[in-house]
Amino acid sequence: MIEILTPQQVERGRRTGALVAEILHTCAERARPGTNLLEIDAWAREMIEAAGAVSCYVDYAPSFGRGPFGHYICTSVNDAVLHGRPRDQVLADGDLLSLDLAVSLDGVVTDSAISVVVGKPRPGAEGKQAQELIEVTERALAAGIAVAGPGAKVGDISAAIGSVMRGAGFPVNTQFGGHGVGSTMHQDPHISNDGRAGRGYKLRPGLLLAIEPWVMVDTDELTIDEDGWTLRSATGCLTAHSEHTVAITEDGAEILTLRAS
Repeated sequence: MIEILTPQQVERGRRTGALVAEILHTCAERARPGTNLLEIDAWAREMIEAAGAVSCYVDYAPSFGRGPFGHYICTSVNDAVLHGRPRDQVLADGDLLSLDLAVSLDGVVTDSAISVVVGKPRPGAEGKQAQELIEVTERALAAGIAVAGPGAKVGDISAAIGSVMRGAGFPVNTQFGGHGVGSTMHQDPHISNDGRAGRGYKLRPGLLLAIEPWVMVDTDELTIDEDGWTLRSATGCLTAHSEHTVAITEDGAEILTLRAS
């Protein structure tokens, strides 16, 4: 399903996006060496409920997961890149932490992700690599957003993202990518993280898109944990993930989940 929202729904999406941005910013700021992933999940739950919003994750049970997710935020660490199910794990200095959050408020969903280095970066090449991965996903995200607008094609976004990541020397996995959002979390169109410009669905004002480049250092293959959710790089290499929900407007793409700097 591809859902085109009314101006009133887009306005509600702005409020949802501001909430998602605030929760992600707060969780990322609070996370430090010694923080347990289950603490982060508890923080997210508290803020979602205080805002009168609804988690898109707790009862989520798609075909690619094992049963309901059962938590409020995705917490992926180091070689984990997507759908990281919070567990009893304590963060350490230099861990690369990716947080992914989707909530519904007043009937409109927004979805966003951020990757950060916890505490002090690790010395040498590993610390530099972690920061490079984060920067590449952020540049790829900005490139994808820059070409999104009325009349553009989904393939334009995919090509822009893929060009940045391949240009930085990283392989690209196209199994999971961005997607439409609206009254539900995962909708068409699918937005691959690589593709050909000029192909796919033509973007229209009122369309909400979650654009989400993610990258692994030296592989395009994933493995899945025993929890049935957490996806990791097949080689155990570092990973990173960045995501914003944007609204297609008459003038371009408006970022709804922009975080405080």
